[in-house]
Amino acid sequence: MQLEVLNIKGEKTGRTVELPAEIFGVEPNDHVIYLAVKQYLAAGHQGTHKVKTRMEVKGASRKLHKQKGTGGSRKGNIRNPLYKGGGTIFGPKPHSYDFKLNRKVKDLAKISALSYKAKENAIVVVEDLQMETPKTKSFVSVLEGLKVNGKKTLFVLPEYNQAAYLSLRNLPRVQGTLLADINTYDVVNADVLILSESAAKIFTEQETAEA
Repeated sequence: MQLEVLNIKGEKTGRTVELPAEIFGVEPNDHVIYLAVKQYLAAGHQGTHKVKTRMEVKGASRKLHKQKGTGGSRKGNIRNPLYKGGGTIFGPKPHSYDFKLNRKVKDLAKISALSYKAKENAIVVVEDLQMETPKTKSFVSVLEGLKVNGKKTLFVLPEYNQAAYLSLRNLPRVQGTLLADINTYDVVNADVLILSESAAKIFTEQETAEA
């Protein structure tokens, strides 16, 4: 898949980047995407919910009345779940929602998500940003030049750039990530995937090295 490299004004630079078909041209697998997104969201659950059982609530442990002869039902103590302030039966307990996925499944899910973006023509390659100081207004002008302002955008950089990160972090529909940290959920959640020129070239270099 060959894409034009655009400058920050959205104009063609005359350079192109070849994105490998092994990553951006495979037949997407919806099920592994579902599993990867499910795991990502599950890992975000704190799982700290808890209620008190009858052993943990306050209250006397004496039996309220004798077992027989009262004409009423049998009762234990005031901490009985049937009474106000009593314990809870089978309530939630702290636990982790996370589950394991094999590395091959995760990789396939990521590749499938990237292939979907390629099929939708939702990938933009822009020249490397040369930002000396953080400035959100400058970053907004870049998005406007690329005609993606207002869309949910995932901006991928090859390495950490503090000026770029500080410039985009206050924009509500823009997320920045490193190429090494890209994940299936972020790709699926974005309307547009913006790759810096250096980040796009790394894909080609990786495929060449593996070959």
